[in-house]
Amino acid sequence: MSTINRQIRLAARPVGEPRPTDWEHVEEPAAQPGDGEFLVQVLCLSIDPAMRGWMNAGRSYIRPVEIGEVMRAGAVGRVVASRHSGFAVGDHVSGTFGVQEYCVSDGRGVTKVDPAVAPLPTFLGTLGMSGLTAYFGLIEVGRPEPGQTVVVSGAAGAVGSVVGQIAKILGCRVIGIAGGEAKCRLVVDEFGFDAAIDYQSEDVRKALREHAPDGVDVYFDNVGGDVLDAVLLRLARGARVVVCGAISQYNSTKPQGPANYLSLLVNRASMTGIVVFDYADRYAEGIAQMATWRAEGRLKSLEDVVSGSVAEFPDTLMRLFRGDNHGKLVLKIAD
Repeated sequence: MSTINRQIRLAARPVGEPRPTDWEHVEEPAAQPGDGEFLVQVLCLSIDPAMRGWMNAGRSYIRPVEIGEVMRAGAVGRVVASRHSGFAVGDHVSGTFGVQEYCVSDGRGVTKVDPAVAPLPTFLGTLGMSGLTAYFGLIEVGRPEPGQTVVVSGAAGAVGSVVGQIAKILGCRVIGIAGGEAKCRLVVDEFGFDAAIDYQSEDVRKALREHAPDGVDVYFDNVGGDVLDAVLLRLARGARVVVCGAISQYNSTKPQGPANYLSLLVNRASMTGIVVFDYADRYAEGIAQMATWRAEGRLKSLEDVVSGSVAEFPDTLMRLFRGDNHGKLVLKIAD
């Protein structure tokens, strides 16, 4: 009897927020591995803001998901059948397996993970792409120095929470920007930031003057929009702005660019994008360092795990844009 593979495919390119009609729910027999391949049962799906950009047509850092294609997603799973010499039944693996219950792989881009080292969702967060984005974005692009002031937006999210903690490990003063009292409390009490600014209830420009009186040396931007504009006005001489994401703009039909970009000129500052795939040959380095910090208790990981099925992917994705998640958002679809 064939195993059924439930999938979510892109049915239409969204205009504004994704709607239920933008998705197609498909059931088909799970494919069987050929020579040099193995079959993965997907256990946990990574839910990321970048997914919204992957749905759009046009040139980007990665090709768009095509209409009718299984939605792209990072995931962790377990090998359940194998004709590949490097992967055995029972191995736990991470890779881009898509929003589906089963995936056949030839092993390219797939990494073995050890659930004895950390819970599987952590390999999608702190010890996965989110953590690697934070690590290389801050260290290689932001280049913080001890004693400097680092500001992070989306500070309670998967990337921002790790950025702030690494900055503290490196000896910086860290200010997080997040939405709501609970998230700001989390940023300070759990992740050890020096201060937090609630963009929902505070004047961000005024709060930055208070918390960063000498200016911002490194700004790690995950949200764009008004928050980016506010921080640009507080840059220190030679500041580095790391552009990681702009979640406030992803569903906008009229995206807002920075109005205060001339601050880069005045302060001899730079604004540079971070795409984690550029550091693929150094992933092992980043994971090893963060695993060490985690084992030492210096780096905490927080996963917001939603238990459900593949069918709940569209609703779970929207939690990101409502700001409902704390830490790394993961959809657990099997035990």
